[in-house]
Amino acid sequence: METELTLLQNIAVWALPVLLAVTLHEVAHGWMAWRLGDHTAKNLGRLSLNPLKHVDIIGTVVIPVTLLILHSPFLFGWAKPVPVVMQNLRNPRRDMALVAVAGPLSNLLMAIGWGLILKMGVDSGATVLYDNYLYQIGRAGLIVNCALAALNLLPLLPLDGGRIVHSFLPPKWAYWFAYTETYGLLILLVLLITNLLSVVLQPMFSLMLNIAITILGLE
Repeated sequence: METELTLLQNIAVWALPVLLAVTLHEVAHGWMAWRLGDHTAKNLGRLSLNPLKHVDIIGTVVIPVTLLILHSPFLFGWAKPVPVVMQNLRNPRRDMALVAVAGPLSNLLMAIGWGLILKMGVDSGATVLYDNYLYQIGRAGLIVNCALAALNLLPLLPLDGGRIVHSFLPPKWAYWFAYTETYGLLILLVLLITNLLSVVLQPMFSLMLNIAITILGLE
């Protein structure tokens, strides 16, 4: 019979997946920008895998812990954004979309990796799943990376989805769309407070989770 994990047990399970998810997400942005001609992140040491280079107290610590305490159906966070100078990119509009998509793509790859750990936990034969750390941390990594990818693909600036949309809009429309960035985080906060964020994210999150589960044979 499963029992609910305590807050400290939940933190022990979720801390590493969340930290890796937000850190590697930002490194992916910086790495792609570097490959496409912008060395800003590299010169600032932001291609490092050292999480201390990327931690944002609010996004990496306060928000995830608060969501755990509130038993939110989604757990996510963010790190300090990697600086990208669009003008340094070889093909600014196209390359900015590639830089943006690199973050969610890294989360999808991590979701598969954590899913393999989850599969190891399932295959271990443990009968009490809450005692199976491989199962718990693999499940946490799979969920948080799918949630972070889904969140960042929302077509809302300054999220990655908004950057992708901006890159493909006609110049005149892109110019006006850029003005919405001022209100993007406020819109996201309102969605979070009103619990509408879960409703908005659920279709994309479920799609990504189901794809990962199918690929890994966890059905």
